[in-house]
Amino acid sequence: MSSFENLRIVDNFYQTSLYFPMPTVVISTLCEDGSTTLGPYSLCQPYYVAGKGYYAMLLCCRNSSNTAQNILRNGKCAINFVDDKPATFKECVKLSWPGDKPEDKMPKCNFRLEKSQIEEESGEQRPQVLTDAIQVIECTWVRELDGAQDDKPGVLDGYQPPYHDFNGITSQFGAHFILRVDRILMKKKYSDAIINGVRSRDFPPLPVDYGYRDSKNFWFHRHRRMLAELLPIRKASLASVRYAADRIDDKVKFTDDALETILNVPRVFLPVVLKGCVAWAKENGVELINAQHMQIINDKRAKEKNKK
Repeated sequence: MSSFENLRIVDNFYQTSLYFPMPTVVISTLCEDGSTTLGPYSLCQPYYVAGKGYYAMLLCCRNSSNTAQNILRNGKCAINFVDDKPATFKECVKLSWPGDKPEDKMPKCNFRLEKSQIEEESGEQRPQVLTDAIQVIECTWVRELDGAQDDKPGVLDGYQPPYHDFNGITSQFGAHFILRVDRILMKKKYSDAIINGVRSRDFPPLPVDYGYRDSKNFWFHRHRRMLAELLPIRKASLASVRYAADRIDDKVKFTDDALETILNVPRVFLPVVLKGCVAWAKENGVELINAQHMQIINDKRAKEKNKK
């Protein structure tokens, strides 16, 4: 006999049929008059994370919301990750009422805003970002995916079919937006931790949101001390890494001492690491990569990471 109960699956199942932990973010978008409006969201997550040529987030929302209509219009948004203070979450909930117009809710908003870095550097009009956000992802909607480039704003009482599968208007009242990551902004305290090595006390106080559950309250959980669990060390054999290395390129080869420096790389990531080494070798006229070359490559990667 099963130890579980079978719950009925209904609309908004992630709230009504599950306890589903989600982020709490505030999406900033540009209104027709060029002003910035804000909307809190939880259905926002990474989408393209590697091997695509660009990185992307996925946002799910009502297609009649200010956020969706603005993205359909100009394609720009910023995903602002807020802290877990009760006052901050209260402000998010205050901004979440469906149907509120930007001109009505924004004068009452207590979040501080500042100009986008991209706008400051290029002059391209962008939504402002939250000054007190812990981190921000500035994004552009990839509207050509799934043939969504012809989706237009202006329908507030339900879009008619046909619908897209995964981008743009996806149902009568729903929308999905694949958002290219243009830039990641982060407060220095937390970016320093990523660059120098994160300890348990370095994680930011980001809230976990459990959604609108009981027709009365939004529920969230405050950040607590992180717990670390060591990864298992699965050191590959030199022979297995040599097998992969010898097949990665017909000209560039590796010495044994070079390959010994990457024995701890998980097998799934090994081809990417080897291809990166080969690319460096070809740029620098090297046909036999040794341990000293691997140190140069690692130093180069570290410097590039610091610049980001």
